Amino acid sequence: MLRADGFVLTVELSGFRSDKGAAVVLLYDNADAFPTKSKLALSKQRVSVIGGLAKVEFPNLKAGDYAVAAFHDINDNRKMDTNFLGIPKEPIGVSNDAKGRMGPPSFKDAKFAVSGSQTVRITIK
Repeated sequence: MLRADGFVLTVELSGFRSDKGAAVVLLYDNADAFPTKSKLALSKQRVSVIGGLAKVEFPNLKAGDYAVAAFHDINDNRKMDTNFLGIPKEPIGVSNDAKGRMGPPSFKDAKFAVSGSQTVRITIK
């Protein structure tokens, strides 16, 4: 669906092992920020997890390349908990189910093109 003000990206998340806390979903259009610099994300949303699922919409997008990173903020402390090496202690997921090699996934592996309203599905692991 094209709105007068842009496209709508719907992100559907599955794989949550509980409904505790919240899902945090970050939309990036910047390879240098993805996925660890949340303050540089284009948009960030927190939503409830219901029945192991969560869903968010990012409206008003222009055509271009984007990537999504998400995590399950189980303890609801509003941040991604990591160990002393910076490895996430909470379940995460990224677009294209991209995997990191000796670090977080790259924007290149996680990006997808938006040229119309669409839905992206991510499994939280």
